[in-house]
Amino acid sequence: MRLVIARCSVDYAGRLTAHLPSAPRLILVKADGSVSIHADDRAYKPLNWMSPPCTLKEGDGSVWTVVNKAGEKLIITMEEVLHDSSHELGVDPGLIKDGVEAHLQELLADRIETLGEGYTLIRREYPTAIGPVDILCRDADGATVAVELKRRGDIDGVEQLTRYLELLNRDPHLAPVRGVFAAQEIKPQARVLATDRGIGCLVLDYDAMRGIEDDKLRLF
Repeated sequence: MRLVIARCSVDYAGRLTAHLPSAPRLILVKADGSVSIHADDRAYKPLNWMSPPCTLKEGDGSVWTVVNKAGEKLIITMEEVLHDSSHELGVDPGLIKDGVEAHLQELLADRIETLGEGYTLIRREYPTAIGPVDILCRDADGATVAVELKRRGDIDGVEQLTRYLELLNRDPHLAPVRGVFAAQEIKPQARVLATDRGIGCLVLDYDAMRGIEDDKLRLF
């Protein structure tokens, strides 16, 4: 991971345009190729970012240009670099799920027909270069489906599933792969983002999954 603290301005050009005026900011360049711009507030959420796969070019005049496969650009104009360091973090062991989330995964894998008639399980915890996909399965037509499970579904979970789908769709033995975001509760913003990216949303009732009448399961 590369950490750069710099006074900079940032311009995004893609489906829309956005501008961040000059200010001191933290720029994270991760090993997966992602680039994100952070201020000293907003908790963990970046001001702007580019998800992998993308390329970073450091041009003349301290201008960085980040381009993704869709041709969208993030242009970072450096005025003053205050800190620049790189650190090797190694392979992350991944998030250890709490009991409810892990049990939801087990239950859904056991009752894979919850996703729809004719679904079959490929495996739980399907490995990828950036971590395991909770559930990988096939629908009634034989198409591959990746399922990401959360207790509470927010935008970060949709982003995580998006990254998994980008990797899985590079595998000719699996592609095309579509995604389903499953959670006990899905935030409205997460549902909007998922819909925009062609990802289905599944609301899970934990009690129903444990054997109570499961009429609260809804696939959108």
